[in-house]
Amino acid sequence: MTTAQSYRRMVNAGNKIVVGLQRLGVAFGPMQLLTVPGRRTGVPRTSPVAVLPLDGASYIFQAYPKAAWVANVRAAGEVTLTRGRRSSAARLVELPVEERRPMLRRLVETSPASVGKRFVTTGLADAPTPDGVAAAAERIAVFRVERL
Repeated sequence: MTTAQSYRRMVNAGNKIVVGLQRLGVAFGPMQLLTVPGRRTGVPRTSPVAVLPLDGASYIFQAYPKAAWVANVRAAGEVTLTRGRRSSAARLVELPVEERRPMLRRLVETSPASVGKRFVTTGLADAPTPDGVAAAAERIAVFRVERL
């Protein structure tokens, strides 16, 4: 098992705890629950995501390769974001690769070092530096949150 696979297993277990606490109304950090219809079944799927303010807007960055929520959002476009006991509808607009690069660079520059390292641990980037993560923009989906 690779480091990325074992990290993913650990995160999946933690995600269950985050979802449970959020559903109980406990909001913490930038975490919100993203609910989107499954692209094949139409059944609502819920995943915890970090909604991050950056340059006057809110963004969601893909943190794991082949994340199902990314494919579902691309198919649906509109989602429900829940923080604690408050929910709101939103449209997620995927940024083109060239617009992702400066956003990813800025994210890593303004965040703790663990953020850049996470992109490397999950296999999305080769280096945890702002330039290293920005260079991986074609592998990292970035969505701008537009509240409806």
